[in-house]
Amino acid sequence: MATGLENLKIYKLSVRLEIFLHKVLKEKFPPEEKYRSVDQLKRSSSSVSNNIAESYGRYSYGVKIKHLYIARGEAEETRSGMQRANKKGFVSGEITDFTVNKYTELIKAINGYINFLKDQQNKNN
Repeated sequence: MATGLENLKIYKLSVRLEIFLHKVLKEKFPPEEKYRSVDQLKRSSSSVSNNIAESYGRYSYGVKIKHLYIARGEAEETRSGMQRANKKGFVSGEITDFTVNKYTELIKAINGYINFLKDQQNKNN
């Protein structure tokens, strides 16, 4: 049974979304977008999981929260990037809606975790 980071809901969701998005980017985007939209979306989606993991590994609440703010920003960047990709005709509305909805869910969950950590921080002060 996995413990720690692997049990964290926001981490699991961010990794699933990252892998899904990488498959979509490989299959749906035109080759000329490889170093434009594809590269940026890959980096932002990876950064979400990386910052959640880094937050988890930090000791102080302030630093944990700082990395979650970064993860939330990267999730928003990925979400808006997919919306623009749809407008450019790179991905279908169905894939876009799914991705946008899942990133919205993730952003809300990150906000919940930030609030939890802030509450814990206040209890320990």
